[in-house]
Amino acid sequence: MKNRLLEKRAFDSRLTSPDVTAKEKWLGYLLGPSGALLLNAVLATYLNVYYTDVLNLTTVWGGAFLAVFPIVSKIIDAITNIVMGYIIDRTHTKQGKARPWLLLSAPLVAVTGILLFTVPSGSQTVQVIWVMLSYNLFYSFAYTIYNMSHGLMVPLSTRDTEKRGSLSVFNQIASIMMSGIIVALIFPMVVMPIIGVDRSKWIGLMSALSCLALPLTLMEYYFTKERVTLESNEVSKVEEIPFKVQLKALATDKYMVAIYLYFFIVTAATCIKNISLVYFCNYVLGTYNDGKTQTLISVIGGIPMGIGIFAVWPLAKKFGKRNLTIAGCVLISVGSLICWLFPTNMVVMLIGQFIKNMGGLPGSYIIMALFADVLDHFEWKNRFRCDGVAMSVFNIISVTMVGLCTGLFNGLLSKAGYIAPQVINGVTVAAQQSQAVKSTITFGFVGLETITSILAIVLLLVLNVEKDIDKKQAEIKARNENKKAEE
Repeated sequence: MKNRLLEKRAFDSRLTSPDVTAKEKWLGYLLGPSGALLLNAVLATYLNVYYTDVLNLTTVWGGAFLAVFPIVSKIIDAITNIVMGYIIDRTHTKQGKARPWLLLSAPLVAVTGILLFTVPSGSQTVQVIWVMLSYNLFYSFAYTIYNMSHGLMVPLSTRDTEKRGSLSVFNQIASIMMSGIIVALIFPMVVMPIIGVDRSKWIGLMSALSCLALPLTLMEYYFTKERVTLESNEVSKVEEIPFKVQLKALATDKYMVAIYLYFFIVTAATCIKNISLVYFCNYVLGTYNDGKTQTLISVIGGIPMGIGIFAVWPLAKKFGKRNLTIAGCVLISVGSLICWLFPTNMVVMLIGQFIKNMGGLPGSYIIMALFADVLDHFEWKNRFRCDGVAMSVFNIISVTMVGLCTGLFNGLLSKAGYIAPQVINGVTVAAQQSQAVKSTITFGFVGLETITSILAIVLLLVLNVEKDIDKKQAEIKARNENKKAEE
């Protein structure tokens, strides 16, 4: 894609330095992404609650709607991710190949985020149609464009592995600290007790969060820069590698396969955990919207994340990104098992959560820096880059697992006999759930992660890409300089 409009100075990055700057870290990778990531974090935890408890869609099609609809929608999302990756790799503008799409996503995310919650109060059929359309407009269209372009900014920002790691940390702070604090602390303690199942309050709140994403995403656009893309464009004319060739190369690279499988199982466990969190705090460990149970669980999760800002990257430089992530997975398995064995004991749960969340630090803060190393290894091995397609596969894993996990969890809840709360005389009254429902929720929140963390360790043992990445990057640089000299 070529666009003369983007040639205008008004669309230029506000960064001029060839090296990563402090302004870039704070505005482009921390503050800028926080709007869209906050919205997505809220949706990941509470959109399903809106569907089950506010719209009461658990009974539609005999409980099948909320089980089938997310899966079908994520299949559509997977297709759009493939298309988007293909488009990004063929986008050649003065502003780069990913940043133009970041710019476009800003208004799209805001508008479609509002549509998710402005479901008409008409017939159930109208509601179902609106839910299906708005869900796919947001996830399969708007957020796909944002997430694809946003995810490529770290790999395309610089080849310097240390600076990539620093940007990755700042990026994850935006996701984990800023959005995590609000979603995990403020929402259960302040927001949820106020809005309950009042549809108008939900609409007002989520519309405000959606609008907030617009200016912040524009900030992310203006304070990021694709230095790797510029370097490649200076070497030679961009080669159009056939799509089939790119896919085959990705599928036959052991490091790519290993990190994709890692993403797959970790994403599955994380999705189920995020969906089941509210239900676990409402029905297993605490009482419905008590304002303290989820807050306590989240505070224990937030403390390690705060520590991680200062500790993770120095440890990663000393022991290696992969090795540190393996150690983290060991802690996750131990902490999750403790929680699984004693799900109704608050003290034991908090101890287990602390251990588990300490283990989650490497995977949260540095995994994208490790993915960037894999992309460089891929370029060294195959003599071409396909960042867009590679990221589309990553996003396909993410979005399909969200759909599969949401559908699976809702299906299991319905089968176990989940009963949605009701509003009686203006007061939200929660139902008494069966032991089958509680067991389903508990496995989703802590049981599955116990198993997947062990599988992740096995995959990480294969992912030894860091051992010679500096040498490979030097060879890529020399190769590009030779090409430039020949031309």
